[in-house]
Amino acid sequence: MTHVTCDLAVTLDGYAAGPSQTSERPFGEIDTMTLHAWHLELVDRHQAEHDAIVGADAYVMGRNMFSPKAPGPWPDDWIGWWGAEPPYRAPVFVLTHHPHDPIPLDGGTTFHFVTDGPATALAQAREVAGAEGRVSVAGGATTVNAYLAAGEIDELRLHVVPYAAGLTGAPRLFDGVGPIAWSAVSGRWTPEVTHLVYRR
Repeated sequence: MTHVTCDLAVTLDGYAAGPSQTSERPFGEIDTMTLHAWHLELVDRHQAEHDAIVGADAYVMGRNMFSPKAPGPWPDDWIGWWGAEPPYRAPVFVLTHHPHDPIPLDGGTTFHFVTDGPATALAQAREVAGAEGRVSVAGGATTVNAYLAAGEIDELRLHVVPYAAGLTGAPRLFDGVGPIAWSAVSGRWTPEVTHLVYRR
């Protein structure tokens, strides 16, 4: 059966992004350099030790992870934060209330837009990945929490930065999810981030 994982960079207090997202601030009001420098190759001291957050056979993400223009109709010229060659190199299923034609881009990434809810998006991603493949729930926190609450994530890979954001007005990982028992699989530490892996 398809393995469903989630890779998410979070602060010590559970934030993967802040409020007030704009096209200039993809992660909203949060210290993006602290949260994401470790995997954006902005720090090179321990780059070889960090876990990759891509490499799945298909992905699911929330609309805000794809675009800052939410809610409302899609902007005509928007192809995602990552430009013409996103890092996913696989089909990506974007949750939305507004239909959009698929967007094929360089390197093998195609964004597909799903208006029928999280279960449909995950079913489409599973079909693409195949029984022996892997689907990754890419984020943001609201989307991850929906799949956690539904019991659909088999493996949770948290990349915890040593920083407490102290935010208000933004969702946090596990908000509204309820109790879930996990088994700790592994943990690795560097000064920039601690990589933790849990399985249900």
